[in-house]
Amino acid sequence: MIVLAVLAGGMLGAPARYLADRLIQARHDSVFPWGTFAVNVTGSAVVGFLLGAKAHLGLPPAVFALLATGLCGGLTTFSTFGYETLRLLEDRALGEAGLNVFGSLVAAVLVAWLGYRLALALLAGRCPGSPALSLARSIP
Repeated sequence: MIVLAVLAGGMLGAPARYLADRLIQARHDSVFPWGTFAVNVTGSAVVGFLLGAKAHLGLPPAVFALLATGLCGGLTTFSTFGYETLRLLEDRALGEAGLNVFGSLVAAVLVAWLGYRLALALLAGRCPGSPALSLARSIP
């Protein structure tokens, strides 16, 4: 069941990544890979939210696998991030390569944390004694 959920989510996430990347990149006349940056940051925010929702709502493993592992796993792309960073380095676009590496890392972790916190804030009343809520309150 879990494998089928991951498969179904990936079947949606991978083409969504391709289409979003093409749409975003077509709007920017830049060597910076805005499309990949956008899908990776978006996927990180969604996974953060899903982790918070899982902690509060107890999402079934198949639903979490469908949305987080499948959909967001298909949507985001570490391999393309690596390829595009190397391409920027080959083109001697050192500033853009550095921005891609550090900007992606900082933005992805930040929005994952914000997504998690948003889920906790929106779902706090659903499970007030949740250990996840106690843990989240201790994280700045």
